Amino acid sequence: MNPVAAPSAASRHRGHRVQVPAPVKVVRCAIYTRKSTTEGLDSDFSSLDNQREACESYIQSQRSEGWNLIDDRFDDGGFSGGNIERPALQRLLTGIDAGGIDCVVVYKIDRLSRSLLDFVRLMEVFEQRQVAFVAVTQQINTTTSAGRLMLNVLMSFAQFEREIIAERTSDKMCAARRKGKWCGGPPVLGYDIDHDRKRLVVNPDEAEQVREVFDLYLEKQSMLQVVCELNRRGWTTKSYQTKTGAHHPGAVWDKAKLQRILTNVTYIGKTRHQGQVIDAEHEGIVDPAIFGQVQELIQANGNSSGGTVRNKHGALLKGILRCGQCGAAMAHTYTKKGNRLYRYYTCTTYQKQGPEACTTRSLPAQEIEDFVVEQIRKLARDPDLIREVFEESIRQRQEHLTRLESERKRLTKQRRQKGEEIRRLVSAIAGTTRPSQSLSERLAELEQWAADVDRRLEEINAQVTTLRAQSIDIDGVTAALQEFEAVWGVLTFTEQGHLVQSVIRRATYDHGGQSCRISLRGATHPGGD
Repeated sequence: MNPVAAPSAASRHRGHRVQVPAPVKVVRCAIYTRKSTTEGLDSDFSSLDNQREACESYIQSQRSEGWNLIDDRFDDGGFSGGNIERPALQRLLTGIDAGGIDCVVVYKIDRLSRSLLDFVRLMEVFEQRQVAFVAVTQQINTTTSAGRLMLNVLMSFAQFEREIIAERTSDKMCAARRKGKWCGGPPVLGYDIDHDRKRLVVNPDEAEQVREVFDLYLEKQSMLQVVCELNRRGWTTKSYQTKTGAHHPGAVWDKAKLQRILTNVTYIGKTRHQGQVIDAEHEGIVDPAIFGQVQELIQANGNSSGGTVRNKHGALLKGILRCGQCGAAMAHTYTKKGNRLYRYYTCTTYQKQGPEACTTRSLPAQEIEDFVVEQIRKLARDPDLIREVFEESIRQRQEHLTRLESERKRLTKQRRQKGEEIRRLVSAIAGTTRPSQSLSERLAELEQWAADVDRRLEEINAQVTTLRAQSIDIDGVTAALQEFEAVWGVLTFTEQGHLVQSVIRRATYDHGGQSCRISLRGATHPGGD
């Protein structure tokens, strides 16, 4: 048998088609990890490390498909999945926009987002950039229609779970309050916080001070006198240190701080919940009989947190007269001797903190009102002064608007930043059965700060709206002043008050120089002695 010769290379190419394997497309993969709280992040092997290890193993199993892990890390430790304001996630989206990522790999889908709305938006971005999404423990792959369907179903359950956890946390805190338990927040004078037992404990030295405060008010029957005495002694409000080490020093006393102490049911071993006063776990430090006497005296003195009617006799300069020394408002008040009524304007700083804070004392109401009315009359008779007032009013109004806009922009930015921190804290607390004391304290501080800022922003918005709505022209100023002179004598006292306040924005009384400066529709008119 003759041996069969092997085909030559040329004959092989002529008789058979050689198939060259197509090159595998490289898939650039990015791993994203997230953890809601910061607990355990400094350990040798954290939850983020566990997530990343599982994702790396999955990518390694797909190397035959061209999957390669990029060097950048996208780890968000201590961030809630309820929003997308997370630094690592934002860097991930930036990388996707730049075209450097083909696939996003996560441990579970709720690591990317717990909000169904946010998740849908992220998926839209991935689809627009042709970026795949894989959850390695849930067999989710968006390259298939079945994978996309399962993804939406699981996301609905993830959001449902998040909302249930938040509701449970809220219910748990309400139930604890109904049982009189302490649920976080800064301590009050007379108590410290036992972080291990999570309850208020009596501070003996401060408790004695609190009892002395109640006794002083019953003795002096005047909040201002008690404030002056407490500040004279060098006493301050509560000074404490948080669990994280942040120090909150005590402040000087004023009437508002004193009233919060005198009306706080914490001192009789109780707490407030949804408008009801209930027994609490902590020990009371003030005799309930003394506490009751103080409440009766507060009501009798009219210090009921703004519930009483003030200035019922009216005042021409109510709300527009200011103290030239400290800048505080000068409140209208009165006394009676027999059948005679004596009206005054008193600096509110002096009222709240005493003569050490401001030396401007009571000013006879009739004298300052007559003086202001006479200045308006003089202004109405001087055309050159009217023009000067008009030009100054335009300048000052624009300056005022600029200051308000700047403050609004600054506060809005701060409010947005703090709002994100509040949301992260709420999610962190909702994600654990025993939230740490530091988280609860920080959340209480931020919520109080946010409430104060929101009130200030409302004030700024109202002022800006009012200023922009004002239409000031020199003919209008002249007509208003001439009308003032013509009709003043025939108006009732109430109508005179309305007219003065429609003409004057502010009157500033200088106690030292015995003079007054009048701001008319945003302009300043120097008054005499």
